[in-house]
Amino acid sequence: MRRALLSSLNFKGFLRFYSLGAILVAFLLSVPVAHAEPVSSGLPILFDARERLPKPDLSTLVRLRFLTSVDFPPFNFTDQSGKLAGFHIDLIREICDELGVSEKCQIQAMPFGDLQTALTASQGDAVIAGIAVTPELRKQYAFSRPYLMLPARFIRNLSKPLDGTTAAALAGHPVGVVKGTAHEAMLAAYFPAIKSVPFDSKEALLSAVRDGKVDAAFADGLQFSFWASSPASEKCCALFDGPYVSQQFLSEGMTIMLRQQDADLTAAINHALATLSRTGRLQEIYLRYFPHGLY
Repeated sequence: MRRALLSSLNFKGFLRFYSLGAILVAFLLSVPVAHAEPVSSGLPILFDARERLPKPDLSTLVRLRFLTSVDFPPFNFTDQSGKLAGFHIDLIREICDELGVSEKCQIQAMPFGDLQTALTASQGDAVIAGIAVTPELRKQYAFSRPYLMLPARFIRNLSKPLDGTTAAALAGHPVGVVKGTAHEAMLAAYFPAIKSVPFDSKEALLSAVRDGKVDAAFADGLQFSFWASSPASEKCCALFDGPYVSQQFLSEGMTIMLRQQDADLTAAINHALATLSRTGRLQEIYLRYFPHGLY
């Protein structure tokens, strides 16, 4: 299983999900979230608008090499012309432009499993590919401030009546979840009144909620957002309540991984991310790849 942002995300299943007909192509919490709570419907603000992070001098930088993969749509993938595309690719270009080093920036794609080794061997300077931040990795690498969180969401079958517009209305209703995932644990911890129904795979879960075998489902908001607007859903369903974020279950958010000794570069990238958030350019990229929204 890919060590992606969400520990519950089986990567092969993620790709199969997109092949079912969905389109191919943060206030990201600055403190740990001790409980699940809904956040606003727009893109959460990543940094305090009043925060001004210092911009280190990169004039001696020879080149800035970003490493990514090609198998994580819509974040990074190859388009119909064979070129790298996606949210991460556009974000890299904006970061380089903000830092004034566009002519020195390079983007290289490789298998996901090779990214950490390549960074350690100085074959690149930064990895942007949805790698989960763990205590073990923090001992070896530095990480930028988060720029996006993939929230958990409910999705409901519109033919099933609910008495309310919040998660409380699902109490006693059968709600599907993929067994053995962070979302299953999160549902049990924060919504104990909901009757969970486990499924072996994401495909089985989506089929069940579409066919009305369960009244709703709880999983990754990214996948639900694309699926609900795709032909595969047959217009059965809609996102419901939330979104929900929880650092305990869903990690810290999407970050850029760097070598620990590259403190100036890490600070420069944080400066760029804060500026992109403050000026709205981060939101523009978000809307480009998530037109139906995650929040």
